[in-house]
Amino acid sequence: MSEQRRIAIALGSNLGDRLSYLHRAVDSLNQLLDGLVVSKFIETSPVGVRPQPAFLNGAVVGLSQDDPSRLLKSLLAIERQFGRTRPASGSPRTLDLDLILVGAMVVLQPDLELPHPRFRERLFVLAPLAEIAPTLVDPITGCSIATLFRKAKSRSER
Repeated sequence: MSEQRRIAIALGSNLGDRLSYLHRAVDSLNQLLDGLVVSKFIETSPVGVRPQPAFLNGAVVGLSQDDPSRLLKSLLAIERQFGRTRPASGSPRTLDLDLILVGAMVVLQPDLELPHPRFRERLFVLAPLAEIAPTLVDPITGCSIATLFRKAKSRSER
């Protein structure tokens, strides 16, 4: 039997009824992960993309024995259930689910990189994660989410 690992997932939506999409996505994630903890949702401006509506972002942390590839497939299936299409990178979306951490696993595959390669710079990921899992550790840097959040916030205020 595989061990349960702490899974961190970032959620976002900037099309349609954003709050409803996020609440319904949390319901779906509750079926996928045990002991789900959910952050508050925060409104954020889109970063590094063409002008588009503001996002609602949040995060969840839960437990799973599933391997990372299976988790990713499940997240993509949930996105499709909510009408997510991928016409171009950075396009507005009804739902975005990003697999951020799977325990202390480090994965480098063409379709999956863990930890998520850009999460350390993204306040819209780190702020909700710091709320619900400040002691969760990035296996690459050895830093806690709380520390990564403080560092990213400090950089953004310069």
